[in-house]
Amino acid sequence: MRRPAIGLILPATLQDELPVSRGNTYSTTGGTAEVMADLCRRAEATGADSLWAVDHLFWPHPIHECLTTLTMAATATRRPTLGSCVLQLPLRQPAAVAKQATALQLLSGGRFVLGVGVGSHKSEYVRAGVDFHRRGRIMDEGIAALRGAWGPTSDAPDGYAQEPTSPPVPIWVGGASAAARRRAAAIGDAWVPLFITADDYGPAVEALRRETVAAGRPADAVEAAVVVFVRVGPEGEAPARGAQWLSELYDVPPKAFERHLVAGPSEACAAALARYVEAGANHVIVMVAGPDAVQHFGYLRSAFVIHTEALLAGVAV
Repeated sequence: MRRPAIGLILPATLQDELPVSRGNTYSTTGGTAEVMADLCRRAEATGADSLWAVDHLFWPHPIHECLTTLTMAATATRRPTLGSCVLQLPLRQPAAVAKQATALQLLSGGRFVLGVGVGSHKSEYVRAGVDFHRRGRIMDEGIAALRGAWGPTSDAPDGYAQEPTSPPVPIWVGGASAAARRRAAAIGDAWVPLFITADDYGPAVEALRRETVAAGRPADAVEAAVVVFVRVGPEGEAPARGAQWLSELYDVPPKAFERHLVAGPSEACAAALARYVEAGANHVIVMVAGPDAVQHFGYLRSAFVIHTEALLAGVAV
């Protein structure tokens, strides 16, 4: 068993603060390229194995564009894997995404992975003029188009090839549903669900392995990853504060996050994340449910390394 990776979803507002009231705009001191670059450098300094950006075209709060954010991360960092977590592919033109992903792969020196998903917010589809009920089929067509765009260019019609080229970009399929898992098993390089408990994750990974073999691929062909909401803080207040923060971000009641938020002191949170590793995860992606995300991730990562090293050594912490 290799050392499990742990990554951070970058704060989507550059101010390391969310949420903000609807309709607000940011001052130039809160949204400059240098602020974003500094944020990425600080995140890299914590030892993060990966840095991720979320994707929403339309949202109840101001939110930065995913691939632009990752372009900044590519120029500001040298070591971490960089990825979208996750890009809603049905809302975008596949040829454009293929071109952008290739550019990010080249700019980052081969560190980019393209996380894709169908999303679950119907209003975004309505605003984008895309049929929400066909999103699964559009997703499959989009992934096929991406793979084709990264293939040989010698047969390009009329000589119009999409160049420069890069090696095929790894595609990580997001979503906790059985359909998303089967899609990852059949055509993905990794499966990265959100809203899944550690208890449910183990059986889901076992199903992923069976489905991967059924698709004619080696059982371990698909990397098992997971996204987890985390709020680091005192035991008595972290759960409520984290749930409220997420409630305001997603515009849904706090109760929706009760089963899916890991909250408490960093050691307790790290132990909870290690349960996902025990269940089969080899890449844990953390979304900090609160301000000062980089600082809190640094605390969490240190504790996570201790727990997972003990796990690998078979020693109780």
